[in-house]
Amino acid sequence: MISLQNAVDDLYRIAVVEQKRQSPNRLAMLAEMCVEQLDERGIVGAAKELPVPGIGRSKTWDIGWPPDGKVRLGISLKSILRNVAGTVPNRVDDLTGEMANVQLLSPEIVTGYVMVFDTTGSGLRQDGTRWVDFFRDAVNRLSGRDAPAWAAGMVEASAIVEVDFAEGPRIVAAPDMPAFFDRLASCVKDRNPDRFRESTP
Repeated sequence: MISLQNAVDDLYRIAVVEQKRQSPNRLAMLAEMCVEQLDERGIVGAAKELPVPGIGRSKTWDIGWPPDGKVRLGISLKSILRNVAGTVPNRVDDLTGEMANVQLLSPEIVTGYVMVFDTTGSGLRQDGTRWVDFFRDAVNRLSGRDAPAWAAGMVEASAIVEVDFAEGPRIVAAPDMPAFFDRLASCVKDRNPDRFRESTP
C-alpha cells in the first residue's frame, strides 16, 4: 500500500530534485494512493484523470468513481510549492469554482480535496498568521457538505498536508487521511444505496 509519506517523497523527487514543479505527474503517486484507499473501503473502480461534466464545462479530475459512466465521486489533488502569498487567495477561489461547476449540474456528486502545502520560506500574513493556517481555515469552512444543505462550492471532505521541503520530503503536519477517505466512502454509499445494498448489514 502507498503511504502519504511515499506520495510526498515522490512529489519532492519530481518538484525539487528534478525541478519539475509544474509536471502533470507530480501528484501521480498521491492519486494512486487515493485509488487504493477507496478500493479498501469498497469504492472499487475509481480511475485517474477522468473527465467530469460541469454546468460550465467538462473538466478532468484527478480521481473519479464512474459507475455506469456517471461520475459520483471526484477528488481534486493540488499543491502549493512556491509564491505562497500570491497563490493562496487564488486557490481558495479555484476550489469553490471547481466544486460549484460540477455540483450545479450533479448536486449528488461527492467531492474531496487534498492540498500539499510547502511552507518553506512562505512567511506570514500582515495579521501575523501563517499562510498555511489561513488556507487551512478557509478550506475547513468550505468542508462538510451534506444534505440538507447542498451548498455548491463546498466539499464533503478535505485534507491539507503541510510539508517543509527545505531539507527533504518532510511532513510537518499530516491530516487524518483515514477519516478523509472514510467520510468520502460513507457519503458515496449513502447517496448510491442500490450499489451497496448487498454489503450493507
